[in-house]
Amino acid sequence: MSAFKSEFLHTLFARGFIHQTSDDAGLDALFAKETVSAYIGFDPTASSLHAGSLLQIMMLYWMQQTGHRPVALMGGGTGMVGDPSFKDEARKLMTPETIQNNIDGIKQVFSNYLHFGNGPTDALMVNNAEWLLPLNYLEFLRDVGQHFSVNRMLSFDSVKQRLDREQSLSFLEFNYMILQAYDFVELNKRYGLRLQMGGSDQWGNIVNGIDLGHRLGTPQLYALTSPLLTTSSGAKMGKSATGAMWLNADLLSPYDFWQYWRNTEDADVERFLKLYTTLPLEEISRLAALGGAEINETKKILATEITALLHGRNAANEAAETARKTFEEGALATNLPTIEIAGNELEAGVGILTLLVKAGLAGSNGEARRHVQGGAVRVNDAGVSDERAQVGTSEVTADGVIKLSLGKKKHILVRPV
Repeated sequence: MSAFKSEFLHTLFARGFIHQTSDDAGLDALFAKETVSAYIGFDPTASSLHAGSLLQIMMLYWMQQTGHRPVALMGGGTGMVGDPSFKDEARKLMTPETIQNNIDGIKQVFSNYLHFGNGPTDALMVNNAEWLLPLNYLEFLRDVGQHFSVNRMLSFDSVKQRLDREQSLSFLEFNYMILQAYDFVELNKRYGLRLQMGGSDQWGNIVNGIDLGHRLGTPQLYALTSPLLTTSSGAKMGKSATGAMWLNADLLSPYDFWQYWRNTEDADVERFLKLYTTLPLEEISRLAALGGAEINETKKILATEITALLHGRNAANEAAETARKTFEEGALATNLPTIEIAGNELEAGVGILTLLVKAGLAGSNGEARRHVQGGAVRVNDAGVSDERAQVGTSEVTADGVIKLSLGKKKHILVRPV
């Protein structure tokens, strides 16, 4: 049972979000007595977040649901430096234009989970470029840099691991933890934020902000981290064999997103229902107790609930129905993921290996060849055993498409244009 009295921390604990806090009792008392503002930082390294970020987004969701104010901090300033945490090498530096384009793409997701506005519990989206870009470097060194011990910074795991492996850590990246600590202090000054949340790999950076706050006279600041999640088989969350599970629909269809969660390993179902859906815990316990073939029905509920939060209930139900028609009826569901191929290209014939790569079912001709040799490839549900096979207009069905399949669960429609 949770010892937390505040609804927010009790909810997070019961659902498995809490790895560590800087002060259980102090943070619990704060949430119990007032409306708390807290934030999580997101690096704009791509035009979309992926499923690995859903844990943090759901923490912000539960903040708002329990009467507090969530803040999503976009790293428009720190994104120009790059977070070195647990990376083997420096990230490629991005231009301000690229960073802004990425932030614009990322913003699309948050409105599905949070209500933004000017009320006391309305969410905010803030960009740290607002205060980092105008900084005067010499003043910053004098006023903020003096409070950081290089000896202590070298002791953090994120830095130590790079140095132990004799991998370069640039001075530019070394500055990142100072900037992130300064963000916490600046957010407290501007918006009254008292808590920073993040993955457990961010613990050192968050604690740096708390320490800096002490030295610069802020009210008591707090840290809360979530566990770094992998699947039961050790796979990293948000990644699959075909690449990142993007949250933006223009990069990954709701159907493919649904399928990712439908394929959850049995051992992860209950944990993922708690973390990624809003179903009541009593209902989750009931679903988790189902065994045998019923676990597959639970996985469909998991996939539908997560997809509904991100893409809306209609898109989730449509994805579930597409999967039902495809896998249970063997019917051709015309809203499967689709690629377009020029009609004249199909008339000439497209090699099966080339088609698999174009459809995103293989990363290279070599990988495609192995799929064919392994008997995993089908065209219109007919097996393909010849790696030199050509696919052409004769394979176009009465529905005007060609169904390309890899294994039992991956299907792409090829549509001539």
